Order: sequence, then C-alpha cells, then structure tokens
Amino acid sequence: MVKEDKATWKSKYFVKIASLLDEYPKCFIVNADNVGSKQMQQIRMALRNQAVVLMGKNTMMRKAVRGHLDKIPALEKLLPHIVGNVGLVFTKGDLGDVRELLLSNKVKAPARAGAIAPLDVYVPKQATTLGPEKTSFFQALQITTKITKGCIEILNDVKLFSTGDKVGASEASLLNMLNISPFSYGLLIRQVYDSGSVFEPMILDIKDEDLRDKFLVGVRNVAALSLNIGYPTMASAPHSIVNGFKKLLAIAVETDIDFEEANVTKEYLKDPSKFASAAPVAAAASTKAEAPKEVKKEESEEESDDDMGFGLFD
Repeated sequence: MVKEDKATWKSKYFVKIASLLDEYPKCFIVNADNVGSKQMQQIRMALRNQAVVLMGKNTMMRKAVRGHLDKIPALEKLLPHIVGNVGLVFTKGDLGDVRELLLSNKVKAPARAGAIAPLDVYVPKQATTLGPEKTSFFQALQITTKITKGCIEILNDVKLFSTGDKVGASEASLLNMLNISPFSYGLLIRQVYDSGSVFEPMILDIKDEDLRDKFLVGVRNVAALSLNIGYPTMASAPHSIVNGFKKLLAIAVETDIDFEEANVTKEYLKDPSKFASAAPVAAAASTKAEAPKEVKKEESEEESDDDMGFGLFD
C-alpha cells in the first residue's frame, strides 16, 4: 500500500473537519492526556453511531476552524480552547448521553513518578506480602507498620498525596509494590460547544426541575417586593386580587352587603352544623368529647375560615 504524501493527507484532513463542522451542531472539547491508542480505539467503538472523535495537531484544527468562520462565525469561540493535547467529539445526539459514554470509558493506571495526581490517594491499612527487609522503605514515608507472620502490616490508613500534587518516586514505587492502581484515565471533557455557545460541562448537570425551582424562587421574590412597595406586577396581581377579595368578604360579613361568595360564608356562620357534615372527622371527634356549645361554635367558625383558604380579617 502506497503511503499518502503529507500534502494530500493534510488536504483530506481539512476536508474532513470542514464536513464535520457543517454536519454536527454540537461537540465536546476533550483532553486526551494519558490515553493510549488501544483505549482510543475502544472509545471510538463505544461512540459508534453516537459521536465522531477527531484528533490532530492544534495548529491544523485551529487553521481548519478559522477557514470555516466565513460560513459559521460562531466557531470562533472554539479557538481559545484548542490548547494542549485536545480533540473534538462531534455529535447530533443528547449531550448528556454522549458525556456518560465518554466518562464510562476509563481504564485503571498505576501512579507514575512525576505525574500530577487527579485525586487524593490513600493506602489502606492491610497485611501486605512484603518481607521485613522493606521496613525502612515504609519508615522513610512515615508509614506505621509492624511485622505479622513474617510480613509487613500497615496499621493505619495513610494519605500519600492530594489532588494536584506531583507523584514522587517513593510513592509510585510503594503503590506498585502493593499492586494499587489509583488513577483512571480517559477523555476528559474541558468545554462543550452547542450551536454557537461554549460552556462548562457542569452545565449539563442542570435539570429542568432545577430551572423551574430557580424560576419560582424569582417569581416569589418579585411578588413579595411588589406587594411590599405597592407596585402591581404579573407576579403580584393574583395575590392582590385574593387580598382584595378577603377584605370585601370581611366587610360583607360585618355589614348587610350581599354577593354570592359572601352569602356562602354568612350561611356557614349562621349555621355551623352545615359545616360539620363537610368535615366528618371533626364531627366524629366532637361527639366523643362533650364540650360546651360555645367552644364548638368557635371551632366551627375557625374551621369554616380555613375551608375558604384565608382569614376573614387579614
């Protein structure tokens, strides 16, 4: 098989990325540090029919994106993020589903000296298979041990390093001796591009319920402020109407003014026994306890107020 010359390969690469930018409205900008060729192949297979992974030199990707700005100007937002060992994962599907596929394709890896720890690493207390000759090695790392049945036993959980720390040679050797692979590597999502917008991947964790709750909190705040300063808004109008109706109802009860809603309330106040049939539980409880008639009347009046959903003189 004849190998393509560099100019032909570059030409095909630019054509490919241009077609992907035209076809797919969404993409992830991913970091590919510590991802081997075999793992990359497995990721491509897992994303088949869901997304397309494009890797390449940053200069070529930026050049291809710049050449496409005349057609899609919003692609300029991608340029500041094409830095380091990154690639693009194009998709038409749900961003959350594709993200789950990306995050699920990770492989365990041993700690290597000089690597930056992506998480806190602990060595659990355990009985190892290491002989007593390794005791000085543990002492150098300030790990408390004892000899049990001719082997070293770690007495307490030990934190070797924290997130962002540089892994030392001694720590890496210890983890390898204990057969601990603390890290897992895969494509790490840096940014998300969706139809001209670029945002952090954590935005994908926001659900419709979260947006609705935030919106309702805002509406309640607007309504409370509007009622307090006496400025009518769409948020406060229902509350203002209810408050006005409660005042009209209170006036009607105390005077001879009649209207349909007030007549129902007046009827309840005149004959509380009608309300007792609407509240069988309260009526049953009242028959068991022989209470004065005046107390029963007061309780009936209070319950009738609650039944209407508001106080008479608020």
